[in-house]
Amino acid sequence: MLKNIDPILSPRLLEALRAMGHGDELCLVDANFPAEAVASATQRPLIRLDGVSMNVAAQAIFSVLPLDSFVPQPILRMEIVGDPVTLAPVQHEVLALAAQHCGPEVGVGSLERFAFYAAARKSFAVVATGDRRPYGCFLLKKGVIFE
Repeated sequence: MLKNIDPILSPRLLEALRAMGHGDELCLVDANFPAEAVASATQRPLIRLDGVSMNVAAQAIFSVLPLDSFVPQPILRMEIVGDPVTLAPVQHEVLALAAQHCGPEVGVGSLERFAFYAAARKSFAVVATGDRRPYGCFLLKKGVIFE
C-alpha cells in the first residue's frame, strides 16, 4: 500500500502509467471491448480491472495521469454506431471526471468504432474495466508535468 495513491492503481497499472512517455496513449475500455484480442495482437500490456466501474478506474487514472496539453483533443472516445454525435451516459461521466482533474477546457474527440479499434492497437497499454455499459471506450494521450 502507498499513501495518497488510489488502491485501484495496481502495481501493473502504475508501472504502465509511469513508463508511458509524452504522447503515448492509454486505452481505457469497458467489459464489452475486445481487450484481450487488441492487446495480444500487438503484444501490448493488458491490465484487467475486473469488477471495477469505469468511473472508479477513470477517477484513479486521472488522479495521476497528466493529459497532453499540446494537442487539441487528448481524449478520444468511441462513437456510438449510427449516432456519432451523441455521448453515452458512461462517456458523460468520464468526461466530467476529466474536467474535474484536468480542467474544463480539456479537448475531446471521437473515432468511429473500427477506427477506434485500429487506434487502440497502437496504444501503450490496454486497461479493461468491468463496466458493462457500452461505449465506455477511451484513448488518453499522456502529457508532461511542468515544474
